[in-house]
This record gives sequence, structure tokens and C-alpha cells, in this order.
Amino acid sequence: EVHVSLSGDDDFRISWIAATDSAPPVVYYGASPHANSFSAAGTTASYTYGSYTSGNIHNAVIGPLEPGTQYFYRFDNGTTASPVFNFTTPPPSFPIKFAIVGDLGQTGWTQSTLDHVARSNYDVFLLPGDLSYADEDEPLWDTYGNLVQALAASRPWMTTEGNHEIESGVGPETFTAYNARWSMPHLESSSKSNLYYSFEVAGVHVMMLGSYTDFDSDSDQYAWLVNDLKGVDRSKTPWVLALMHAPWYSSNKAHYGEPESVNMKADMETLLYDARVDAVFAGHVHAYERFDRVYKNRSDACGPVYVTVGDGGNREGLATKWYSQPSISMFRESSFGHGELLIVNETHAHWTWHRNQDDESVVSDEIWLHGLADQSTC
Repeated sequence: EVHVSLSGDDDFRISWIAATDSAPPVVYYGASPHANSFSAAGTTASYTYGSYTSGNIHNAVIGPLEPGTQYFYRFDNGTTASPVFNFTTPPPSFPIKFAIVGDLGQTGWTQSTLDHVARSNYDVFLLPGDLSYADEDEPLWDTYGNLVQALAASRPWMTTEGNHEIESGVGPETFTAYNARWSMPHLESSSKSNLYYSFEVAGVHVMMLGSYTDFDSDSDQYAWLVNDLKGVDRSKTPWVLALMHAPWYSSNKAHYGEPESVNMKADMETLLYDARVDAVFAGHVHAYERFDRVYKNRSDACGPVYVTVGDGGNREGLATKWYSQPSISMFRESSFGHGELLIVNETHAHWTWHRNQDDESVVSDEIWLHGLADQSTC
């Protein structure tokens, strides 16, 4: 269940799980396939849910690492050494490519999505919620971790929570398994919660927001977002993205009008608009839909482009029922697939969406984006 994530400037978190071991959580790594140049000690945690007890969940931060470089790493399992894994760090500057997929799950469609993503040569994977669809069946977290390991161990994966991460029976917290298994850089971005945070990579500021924790104007998340946006330097990160699970804009009948969408939009949309966020990506609705640049339900050249990509491969099937298509909805389709955002330079980016039905990586929807930081009228 090995995966890599960003952990602040030039640092990376390596996460892995061992069923039973007494070895310390140490990662050995380096630019050589021998992975023996450096080592980093980590932490170990576990949790119990009913009769289920997780394995030893290890996390270790390695770095600083050079950008655009392949590194090799391995673990000491006590009796035998682990296989040698490798991952490539993101580039130092543009161009950079994000693969963006929501609602992955563990189905045949999940595998075809992962197969397509693997061929996309992406730099960072963004997942706006609903990872394993364990739904309190804890062993499914383990099968999911192994299912995505081939990709997640070779590129940074950045996630936020969805409704299928909610666990009603694990003590006072409702995201115990997710928080234990998918630790994100919230402390590094001054967030009090693993459910929302931000990071910067290669000229892009990315905010991963939490649809299923408090978000009103009196909440910690709201206060954090205000401060986070104040700290954005568009000369350093001309592109700004936001992700959350429940979409603020949708014309699909599935999940339409839910409070996590309607209320969060009412509380936070103006913050993103005033900060000139370039694009907002969400999951939850099991279909693809791309909106125009919008603000308060109308086309607005200074608003973000809103995209729903909740079509990664979940077990609940596709959302096939739609309302009449509003004028601000540019493209929509009930198909499984994935998105790719190639940010070419400081001013232009290319968004493409790829259906799983196509054996080859056929572009089904695409748009060129002109960054808002370069728009004098905004």
C-alpha cells in the first residue's frame, strides 16, 4: 500500500503499511537504484474498527529532493529488505501535468481509468474525494491501497475526503481510516485538519478543500482559506486551483442541491472569485461536466472554470439523468474517464478529458485556458 505525496518545499512523504513487523519505520533512498545514499526515520500508527485492526501504518518524510529527478527507495522489513520502488519528483517550473480523477473505487472501470492515467505521463495526481469506497468495510482500504500502488508509489498523489470516507463508528472522529492512511501536508500549510490544506508545485498553488467538515464563515476551514489566499503570490504561482468533493455547479440530477454543495458555495464562492482562482475541480457526481467561467450562476470572464470529474470508476455506476442543460454548462457526458491539466506556461493551460470507452487515449473534451493572473481586466 505504498504511496508518495508532497510534504512542503522539496520534501516528500512516503507512506506504507506492514501487516506485522517490529522494524523501525525507516526509508532508504537515493538517486541510485541501490537506494542507499540517505535514510529517514518516520512514525508508526494503527487503528481498530470493531474486529479489524489495521497494519502498522508508516510515514516518513524524505528530502530535500531535486525537482524533475528519479529517486529510488526501499524499506527495512526486519527480516528482509523490501523491493526497490522509484518515483519522479515534479518539475521545477512549467510545463507541469496534473491527472485529476474523483470517485475511483475498486471496479473494472477503476482499472481502465488507472491504465489510461498511467499512459498520460502525469507529474502529480489530484483526487477530490471518494477513494476506496470501503464504507466502513476496513479490509477494502487495504485492497484499494494495493490496487493503486503501481501509480501512487511512482508519482505524488494528493487527496481530499469525500462522503465515502465518512465513518460513523470510529470514536469521535468520522475520518479515522482516511486520516490514518492518507496523511496530507495540512500542518505544512497551517491547516488544523487533514481534511483541507494547500500546497505549491512548479508555479501552481493548489487548495484541497473539505466538503465534509465545517466550512461556514465561523469555521476553522473558512479562516484558514482566507489566510491561505492572502498568502498567494501570483508572481511565484500564477496559477491557482481549488478542489473539493461536492461540486458547486452541476446540472446532473444526482446529488443535486445537497447542503455540502449549496451551502459551501454560498459561503466560499466569493472568496475564490475575489482571489481569481483559475479552475475548480470536484467529484461526487458520477459523470463529467465542464462549465464556463462563472460566478453566482452566470458567465463571468473573471470567474473560475468549474469541472466535475466524479467518474473515476466507482461501484455505484454512472449518473445518467440530467436537467435541461443550462447555458453555462459547456460539455457534459455520463461516462467513466479521467482529466489531464497541462499547464504549459505562466499564461496558458490545456485541459482534456478522456473517456474510458476509448481503447486509445482519445480526447473527448478539451479547452485552452488563459490564466486569470494575466488578465488585466480581472
